[in-house]
Amino acid sequence: MNTTGNTILITGGGSGIGRGLAEAFHKLGNQVIIAGRRKQLLDDTVAANPGMSSAVLDIENAVSIRTFAAKLITDFPTLNTVIHSAGIMRFENLLAQPEDLADSEAMITTNFLGPIRLTAALLPHLEKQRSAAIVTVTSILAFLPLAMAPTYNATKAAIHSYTESLRYQLKSTNIQVLEIIPPYVQTELTGSKQVSDPRAMPLTDYLNETMQIFKTQPNSAEIVVERAKPIRLVQQKGIEEYEAFFKEFNDAMNADTH
Repeated sequence: MNTTGNTILITGGGSGIGRGLAEAFHKLGNQVIIAGRRKQLLDDTVAANPGMSSAVLDIENAVSIRTFAAKLITDFPTLNTVIHSAGIMRFENLLAQPEDLADSEAMITTNFLGPIRLTAALLPHLEKQRSAAIVTVTSILAFLPLAMAPTYNATKAAIHSYTESLRYQLKSTNIQVLEIIPPYVQTELTGSKQVSDPRAMPLTDYLNETMQIFKTQPNSAEIVVERAKPIRLVQQKGIEEYEAFFKEFNDAMNADTH
């Protein structure tokens, strides 16, 4: 993927990794449109980055996604890249779940169905561009589940699988399909404590390394910083080593929360 000369839609662009990517691509001279549910965050981001645009998007609403996509294409006919960064993460106790499963369903709709629906809505337009890219944002937890976040893990694993299938099906088109696989990063994904958690990678460091990979490895299918590689590749260790690693990882995380 070229890092300049694009018109890029970034969902979840008002905060966290999404905002960081939006600002990084904006500084490189791309036309960037950020989208999300919280208008104030979008307005704050645009105000801090003159020339950036924004649009409110309810990623959980299938009808609104179609309407949003149609207007986006009209307003930005040169749109050639979408980065699916919107996502929510909530911890779940499977032994004490509420009857309505609202948290689980919200994560599935936002993290999994949202990117699928938006990709479907934008794909015919992207196919018409000289070069285009679809970028998903998954997680190392797609490869090593955090037991306290079962549905979140599942949505990221599902998007990883979807991305690989999408890449294969689009291999004869002009659309490049990439996957960003972040480690644990200092954002507000799970709450304010994560922002200063010393176990998490500083957001600025993560963004700098990620953008460097974009610049130096434009044909890379996966954008994986060094800190994420051990877990991205953990399944290659074999079943016994993986199971031991899984237990050690989750025992440590469980101990830290009690």
